[in-house]
Amino acid sequence: RIWSGAWTTLKTCRESETLSRSWRRQFLMESMIKLSRMETGVIQVKKQRHDIMDTVRLAVTGIVTAAAQKEISLFVDGPSALCVLHDRKWTTEAVVNILDNAVKYTPAGGTVRIQVKHMEIFTVIEISDTGKGIPLDRQAQIFQRFYREPEVHDIEGIGVGLYLARKIIELQEGYIDVVSAPGEGACFRLHLQNQ
Repeated sequence: RIWSGAWTTLKTCRESETLSRSWRRQFLMESMIKLSRMETGVIQVKKQRHDIMDTVRLAVTGIVTAAAQKEISLFVDGPSALCVLHDRKWTTEAVVNILDNAVKYTPAGGTVRIQVKHMEIFTVIEISDTGKGIPLDRQAQIFQRFYREPEVHDIEGIGVGLYLARKIIELQEGYIDVVSAPGEGACFRLHLQNQ
């Protein structure tokens, strides 16, 4: 009976690994298709006035499970309602990509904060974490397609998330910047025009 249980556990682990590999292949294919469509202009952003806080909350739901598994605290702060001209679907995708990285590269028990700020020209979605941080000399590279820092190759990912996020925000006439230092976490700021 013990052997039978061990065999079932081993079989379940192998099935889980197969599903994980299958999911990674599927994710890679979907990312490559999105990337290709975006670069060739097949995907067009359609900016409309939506509550940016609803968009942020929708993005946060995409990473709650992964954050809970690592016991990472999530905090969201901003106005109760703020209508901003943006493509809700694609902005959600950009925010999810950055949040996904924040959770991936923040150690268990860490913190990820999302803050929305209404400024004079831009509304800024600020995503900060208590993760490993990014050296200054790599901060431009992280937005390149397929770029991954050498020390994170053992962590799941393909290096297109930040590239896609930047492209999505740029298509909406906005921009992304990052402030970070090794061992001090990272703060990504997505700037969306108010007009």
